[in-house]
Amino acid sequence: MPVIAPMPAARRTTRIPSQRGAALSADETTVAAGTTVDHLTETYRAHYRSLLGLAALLLDDTASCEDVVQEAFIRVHSARRRVRDPEKTLAYLRQTVVNLSRSALRRRILGLKLLSKPMPDMASAEEGAYDQLERDALIKAMKGLQRRQREVLVLRYFADMTEAQVAETLGISLGSVKAYGSRGIAALRVAMEATA
Repeated sequence: MPVIAPMPAARRTTRIPSQRGAALSADETTVAAGTTVDHLTETYRAHYRSLLGLAALLLDDTASCEDVVQEAFIRVHSARRRVRDPEKTLAYLRQTVVNLSRSALRRRILGLKLLSKPMPDMASAEEGAYDQLERDALIKAMKGLQRRQREVLVLRYFADMTEAQVAETLGISLGSVKAYGSRGIAALRVAMEATA
């Protein structure tokens, strides 16, 4: 694996020669360096499990979740100069995990449409069939929600994020998070009562 030298945390300045050969002042050529490789790596290491849990709530198999989280790190790493505020590095990672999870789900849906296979049988009755039935009903009800409602509920209640964190992760307003959340819960109640 190649070693990447960390960028300094301070803003870098470069001198760009003008047409007459004179250099511009540092104030005229100051460029934002973005988040550093070290900061991004530390953030990734510190929050790897929570990012993996976030992906696990949106996807259903561990291998895909790990792939999504690693791909998110690679993408944020390659675009780290766009993260002007290092405090928002985690938010960028979370948003990228959510977006990559969406893409993975789209590919799966397309694959299921192209190749229809019979679903495997349910687990035996001895091993918590009632819990499995409830879980299946909840998953089915969640799949019936609008995409935004499902994302808000997963982030809010399964990932245990605050409404402000959900708003930041999804890039929507706090009011939208509350609206999607309340509508999603209402729709889940109706769907769960219909299966009971």
